[in-house]
Amino acid sequence: MALNINKNLKAYYSIREVSQMIGVTEATLRYWETEFSFLKPRTTSNNVRQYQEKDIENIKIIYNLVKVRGLKIAAARKAIYANRAGVEHQTKIMAKLTDIKSQLVELKEALDKIV
Repeated sequence: MALNINKNLKAYYSIREVSQMIGVTEATLRYWETEFSFLKPRTTSNNVRQYQEKDIENIKIIYNLVKVRGLKIAAARKAIYANRAGVEHQTKIMAKLTDIKSQLVELKEALDKIV
């Protein structure tokens, strides 16, 4: 069996870690859990939320629709249920474009220092 070096070693993330990762408040994440039935992180006996990678991907999709594209919660829910694959694809494209933009900004800053 080959060793998978790309595998994330952490199985669960706390709500604080996810909120910092995504850039929203913990209250926003709890609210989204009430509005989107598919967003159900695992909870311990003490009601501590434990988010898995699939939960984080769902949150990124919601974030893209609500915060980036400016849809209301009901419209975002409708878009996800109507065409989940298309919405996931658009979210991945937006993430790649954002990454490319940040790399270009870094390159520009580096070039400005040279000149």
